Amino acid sequence: MRKRRVILLGATGSIGTSAIKVAESIPERMEIVGMSAHRNAELLAQAANRTRPSAVCLVEESQLPVLRSKLDYSPEILVGPEGLETLARSTGVDLVLVAIIGTMGLKPALAAIESGKDLAVASKEILVMAGEIVMARAVERGVKVLPVDSEHNAIFQCLEGKPKQEVKTLILTASGGPFRKLSSDQLSSV
Repeated sequence: MRKRRVILLGATGSIGTSAIKVAESIPERMEIVGMSAHRNAELLAQAANRTRPSAVCLVEESQLPVLRSKLDYSPEILVGPEGLETLARSTGVDLVLVAIIGTMGLKPALAAIESGKDLAVASKEILVMAGEIVMARAVERGVKVLPVDSEHNAIFQCLEGKPKQEVKTLILTASGGPFRKLSSDQLSSV
């Protein structure tokens, strides 16, 4: 089996740290070649020092001095939202895992698709706000969009291999997020 080369956007969150553990447990099958963090430069440096990606991206530029001081090697350092897109377009990459909270992951996700990379999506927001666009572009480019989050992965597994016509309705519960404490009446206007 060929080793999968992965870009990890959101390396310091729970999904990112889990992905790093998986990569470390199967080094013959998975290599992290790029990673990012929003502002946690110290954790990004720790993760990078362990996995040695060729490029890292820190969105919050003010934390760059911390990142540089904590790295014990010299990867390419990208900065800002533009850096995320550049990282997602990196050559020689098989998969981009988007584990960024909120909407910031949309542009890098589209950049990954446009450059022909499969996409693993842990951020529901990307599919909620632009699912039709993301999926249409993925079909156009012939790339896969793989769900990582537990809820949409469960749906993916249930629907795998079934024609769309067989599904009348899908109900996805909301156990958290910004709408958690809203009443049914309040939710009807969202």
